[in-house]
Amino acid sequence: MDKPVVRAAVIQAAPVLFDTVATLSKLEDLVREAADQKADIAVFPEAFVGGYPKGLDFGARLGTRSAEGRDAFRRYFQSAIAVPGPECARIGEIARNFGIHLVVGIIERDGATLYCTALMYGPDGRLLGKHRKLVPTALERIVWGQGDGSTLAVVDSDIGKIGSVICWENYMPLLRMAMYAQGIEIYCAPTVDDRDTWLPTMRTIALEGRCFVVSASQYLTREDCPPEYSELLQSEPPAVLIRGGSCIVDPLGNVLLAPEFGASSVRVAELDRRKITRGKYDLDIVGHYARPAVLTLNVNTSAQASVTFSPIPAI
Repeated sequence: MDKPVVRAAVIQAAPVLFDTVATLSKLEDLVREAADQKADIAVFPEAFVGGYPKGLDFGARLGTRSAEGRDAFRRYFQSAIAVPGPECARIGEIARNFGIHLVVGIIERDGATLYCTALMYGPDGRLLGKHRKLVPTALERIVWGQGDGSTLAVVDSDIGKIGSVICWENYMPLLRMAMYAQGIEIYCAPTVDDRDTWLPTMRTIALEGRCFVVSASQYLTREDCPPEYSELLQSEPPAVLIRGGSCIVDPLGNVLLAPEFGASSVRVAELDRRKITRGKYDLDIVGHYARPAVLTLNVNTSAQASVTFSPIPAI
């Protein structure tokens, strides 16, 4: 075990909506704050780079789309980043400059489609892996595509095995099982779910997988949004759009950092990785507590392409 005790930071903040350059600058400041607290890993919320424009409907109704909604999507699309790409490289540079592991929620642009994605970086700035959200929730499906099994990776690092499951994907038992089967130790749950019911879910996952759960939520206010944001909504939005609720839970379900609401914050907790083995002593649901003769899971990890080209046979 390279590092038995890991310091993990949850970043509870929001981007500067529709301003990717300013958001990356803010990300750097927040990483500096985590590094000043001697964090080994910092976890950012869902859609931190690219934004989560809560309340927008992008002009969608059954059977109709508005010109204003199309223009709102165009603006959102321009805030997204490519992987790989210059913004992606910039985040890696920040990780390297501060010598810290990063898990960052982004809106990824691939061709003409957007994906809700989590990027995982090593302290050398290398992109260790990415995960695309498998199932966007409700109206998210209007603006985000679906990921596939090729990005369900749990990555190795000197602080343990790290993986990411985004927001309501955490309610998908089979997806959680796929992460447990890969030996996940630091289970990162970037989210924008700010409800009181989120903490019980995180405690369940920690107990079920006997892993540390690090969940970072946005704290989004009107001040983080451009002045014309209200014009895109059906009604005037509240001062606080997403209230936070970030937390960290240990492998026996103990809350190391309780949810905090109503403010931006960078908080750190110590993760004693030896608790993982202690927890799996009596519950390893992909090992001695499994019944493969009765219940099994098959995971398709191949990338799913909509168009494939076969070679033209030689004449």
